[in-house]
Formats: sequence, C-alpha cells, structure tokens
Amino acid sequence: MNKINLQNISRPLVMGILNVTPDSFSDGGRFANFDMALQQTELMLQQGADIIDIGGESTRPGAPEVPVEQELDRVIPVIEAIKSRFGCAVSLDTSKAQVMQAGITAGVDLINDVCGLEGEGVLKVIADSDVPVCIMHMQGSPRTMQKNPQYSNLVNDIMAYFSERIDHCDTLGIDKSRIIIDPGFGFGKTLKHNYQLLAELEKFKQLECPVLVGLSRKSMIGNLLELDIDKRLAGSIAAATLALNNGADIVRVHDVEETKHAVRIFNAMKYGVENE
Repeated sequence: MNKINLQNISRPLVMGILNVTPDSFSDGGRFANFDMALQQTELMLQQGADIIDIGGESTRPGAPEVPVEQELDRVIPVIEAIKSRFGCAVSLDTSKAQVMQAGITAGVDLINDVCGLEGEGVLKVIADSDVPVCIMHMQGSPRTMQKNPQYSNLVNDIMAYFSERIDHCDTLGIDKSRIIIDPGFGFGKTLKHNYQLLAELEKFKQLECPVLVGLSRKSMIGNLLELDIDKRLAGSIAAATLALNNGADIVRVHDVEETKHAVRIFNAMKYGVENE
C-alpha cells in the first residue's frame, strides 16, 4: 500500500507507531537509533502494519518542545530510508509546518497532526500539497492538557471543533476528502471522558470522515487496570476492538501483530470468514 485512499477504507487499517524520540511515554529511546528504527519498521510491516507513523517529538503529558532542526534530523533520514527500502505507506506525526513540508518532499503519504492544523504556516503547507491529513482534537497543549480538562458536552464539543476545522480547511482548498479525524484519547481528557468517547465513538461518523484512534498502552488503560505500561497489551487490544466495533477506521498501535489478529477476528465477525 503506497497511497492512502481515504475514500475506500473497506477494512480497518493498522498504523504502527515508530517513535524516533528519546522520551516517548511507552518506548522512548528504543528506536531513536537509525538502524533500530529500520529494523522495527521491517518487523511491523512483516506483522501486517498498513501504515508506519513516524514521530520525532513526544506528545506525552508534560513533554518539552523539540526545536525544528532537531525534529527534522530525527525524522527525515528515517522517512527517506523507509520509502526507499520498503515503499510502504508512511505517516508523519508532527505539528510544525517546516517538518511537514520536509516530510511531504521526502514522500510521506499522510500528515498526522495532534494540534489539529493550528500551528503557524501549517494550513498553507497542507493546502499546497495533495497529502491527506489527520486532525486530532486536544484541549490545551501537551504541556497543559491534563490540568483539569472540562467540557460542556464532551462529544458535542469535540464534534463542533472538528466541524469548524473541516470548514476552515475547505475555505483554503483542503477538501474534506483528504481529512481523517482523531478524537484524541488521552489528550485533554479525564479517565471518564476517555471511556465516554470510546462508548460514543460512532457519533463521529456523522462527520463523514475516516476515524483514527490511538489507545495503545495509554494511561486510560493503565489507570483503570492499575497496570504499568509493559502490562497493558490485553487492555490495548480490548480497547482497539471496541473502537473498531464503534466505527474506527484506523487504529494506531505499538503492538502490531496482536492488533492485526484482533482486526482479523473483527473482520470475520463483520464481513464473514473468507476461504472457509
């Protein structure tokens, strides 16, 4: 899969996480080395990943900002190597216009922006390209998002945010057909908010955009089950499966092989068993 066709996601897609950062909440530092990043990419593709999502700046709660040049140094060589070696679909997880532009030049297939295309110069970069984009909802910033998040009506507030962003994109020539939405589990949400979002996820289908979810190993699983990050696999699979059942089109995960198994079971249930 070299291009992401948002108009024809007939089956759920698995997005494998590749953090080339020293401080990500789950696997910080493990794949910051160039060769290790390529090895992990190859493994995730063998396990069935449809998209590789590369990030060079941690967005965990309280994470410090990373200078543009440092983020570029982390992600661009890896993107170029992955596109050259594997030719797979690559997503770039960034909120900076310069990094987006460099990534697009390097051949990325999707921009994944946790800041909802609100950064300086970001909208112009996307408008001047034909690359799809994922707009995520976050209340506040990674530095402040978990300081007492509050909503008038959780789902309605987030729906209104997406509607505004989609309309604004349209005025700049970014067609709705290029947009994916991500409700932002764990980004400015309490534990209760996260599980309400999971329960009501299907409501976001009203916006007629593919829905991406990132639940893998997050604190909403660890805090509920009182488990450390390395013990959250079963909870992550359960959450991903529930999200799929409630309308998610793309699941962003650390554990590709196990999630792919869950997706196959979900597909068999929903679409029937093939080659029986």
